[in-house]
Amino acid sequence: MTHRYSRRMLVAGLGAFVLALGTGPALAQIEIKLGHVGEPGSLFAKSSEEFARRANAKLGDKAKVVVYGSSQLGGDKELLQKLKLGTVDLAVPSTVMSSEVDLFGIFELPYLVKDREHMKRIEKDVVWPSLASAAEQKGLKIVAVWENGYRHITNNKRPINVPDDLKGIKLRTPEGKWRVKMFQAYGANPSPMKFSEVFTALQTGVMDGQENPFTQIYSAKFQEVQKYLSLTGHVYTPAYLTAGANKWATLPADVRKTLEDTARETQAYVYETAAKDEEDLLGKLKAGGIAVNTANKDAFIAASKAVYDEFGQDVKGAQPLIDRAIALGK
Repeated sequence: MTHRYSRRMLVAGLGAFVLALGTGPALAQIEIKLGHVGEPGSLFAKSSEEFARRANAKLGDKAKVVVYGSSQLGGDKELLQKLKLGTVDLAVPSTVMSSEVDLFGIFELPYLVKDREHMKRIEKDVVWPSLASAAEQKGLKIVAVWENGYRHITNNKRPINVPDDLKGIKLRTPEGKWRVKMFQAYGANPSPMKFSEVFTALQTGVMDGQENPFTQIYSAKFQEVQKYLSLTGHVYTPAYLTAGANKWATLPADVRKTLEDTARETQAYVYETAAKDEEDLLGKLKAGGIAVNTANKDAFIAASKAVYDEFGQDVKGAQPLIDRAIALGK
């Protein structure tokens, strides 16, 4: 009796296992991993989470976007490599794109982008026709253009009013060579470093300062380890929701369309949130005790000519894009 019962249980168990095997793949949901380096509350985090919320509502059971912030899946350069390898599906690179595709260095040029309306025109006439196709040749698919923001300088030495004030300051920059060249032209001692390592570098004095939009400064708590915030607004950095071209091509066409449409729709939310954060966060940074000064932008613009000249000469195809971008701001 016991033997027959055990056998029936075994047969039933095998049947359930076979049934599970038969139905499992049909119920499997594609996980779309989205990685970024922003801390909770940053514009990267808000943008990615809003995109995921909207996309997942439309995707239903087909796929699910899962966001991994705070460099959980790697720093900016690692994320780009993982996109190419297909181990990460989406990322939100900014400055680092110029380390992969030189033409993206156009957004390293100081004071190029006047405002978000100007950026929208640049996106239409420069990013999609020229930069996106250059990225695709390197295995990267630009899905949408978002924002990192207007960048300002913090440091522990002195207020920065003119480029000369940067002389001798050890300044962390993102991993993009044209940002390094820009700060070398201003007289600083710039060093590229992963975003996740910056707080400790500032706290220990390995670096004197750094430059970032308010949203990155505040969410990473740099104000706790920096004395001065100088409002230079030296560069506006877009961010790009980006996929690896090979992995992107393997996703079902309807999933790709939903992701792309949703990512571009999310841009309005990104710009609106960025504008609001700029105002709110400056107040919070001041309230936190960091000393704030407004830099002499004309002095920085005058010191930037050499960077424009070098970029235009060194990067093939760059000069017409610079000219176009400037013309779009008039």
